[in-house]
Amino acid sequence: MKKKRKKILFVVNTLGRAGAETALLELLRRLDAREYQLFLYVIMGQGEMIGELPSHVKLLNQNFSSRPVLSGKGKGDMAKAVLLSFLRNGEFSRKLRGISTNFSEMRQSGKVQTDKLLWRMLSDGAQRFPVTFDLAVAYLEGASAYYVAEHVQAKRKCAFIHIDYESAGYTRRMDRGCFGKFDRIFTVSDEVRTHFLKVYPEYEARTDIFHNLIDQEGIRRRAGEPGGFRDNYEGMRLLTVGRLTYQKAYDIAIDAMKLLKDAGIQARWYVLGDGDQRRMLEKKIAALGLSEDFVLLGAVTNPYPYYAQADLYIHATRFEGKSIAIQEAQTLECAVIASDCNGNREQIETGRDGILCELKPEAIADSIRELLGDEEKRKRLGMAAAQKAVSQEEELGKLYELLDNELI
Repeated sequence: MKKKRKKILFVVNTLGRAGAETALLELLRRLDAREYQLFLYVIMGQGEMIGELPSHVKLLNQNFSSRPVLSGKGKGDMAKAVLLSFLRNGEFSRKLRGISTNFSEMRQSGKVQTDKLLWRMLSDGAQRFPVTFDLAVAYLEGASAYYVAEHVQAKRKCAFIHIDYESAGYTRRMDRGCFGKFDRIFTVSDEVRTHFLKVYPEYEARTDIFHNLIDQEGIRRRAGEPGGFRDNYEGMRLLTVGRLTYQKAYDIAIDAMKLLKDAGIQARWYVLGDGDQRRMLEKKIAALGLSEDFVLLGAVTNPYPYYAQADLYIHATRFEGKSIAIQEAQTLECAVIASDCNGNREQIETGRDGILCELKPEAIADSIRELLGDEEKRKRLGMAAAQKAVSQEEELGKLYELLDNELI
């Protein structure tokens, strides 16, 4: 008799081009379709990475937009998805009450974050499925976690935490006890676990580490494909990969580039990614006379030739979980400069496989100037970074344990 495959549902907020989504797709590729029926549900029903979804994974969304999440038309699709979520499943008073509560709390904290304002409503307005899964996985914080905790029928449930939970703006009041409904909570690094448990110390026994999976051989292969810089610039190239958001601190990077230019350093800084801060950053770049020096290239399908062709990779962020972009840069032997913040310091041993510096324009510019002037050190740091061990198959065993073993 043929063995019945177990059903695993993965839930993610969007499938836009970003680190967590890249790690999710790699995880889905690694799971054996002969053993498991794999399903994916995307809360917002959109994202340009849908074309990379493995063929053995069934997408449950009735409708899906493959437009880039942060493009003009993509934002229009997002607005439609928000409206549909409000109308679907009723409970209008509850949805409005949740938005109002979140807004009040955010205003008191001094920062209103639109995505977190709506996550609860999007969860309540998502599709429901008359299926009991063997395992349901909330692969991102926010709507995914709320949805799996409250609206999915599953024998086992687990949640993934990818960010510094404190710094990202989540609160216990916003979460409304959702993490008590998960059998396991996986964080992508030791430091992410530490910060999550500061918010939720009662879940220490059920919280484990699940490192991001990356395809290092695939990254190296794709780095050799056609693509990369096309501007024929002959100076030193700096590269950053990441969405244009407050977390990524591009405002500080622009100031650092201004210092480099004023000091006569022949370098150009490129950014791959898009986001809600693009217009603000473009204005600042123009105001400082850096239109040819700090270049926003947007999101690209294959970023790896850019890594391979860059002289330095810079990751100066306000906070992190565990950066896929840093792992990709290290895989391709890039010398990395990163801000000394939560997440980054776990990935870099300063002076051995990269440099950590303060998140200040002067500190970033000084670190860049040092490495640009020392080719031997750049090569040494890059080679050490490329030799770092990356956890792979043993991580999958943590999911299998949830499916196959009795929990304590």
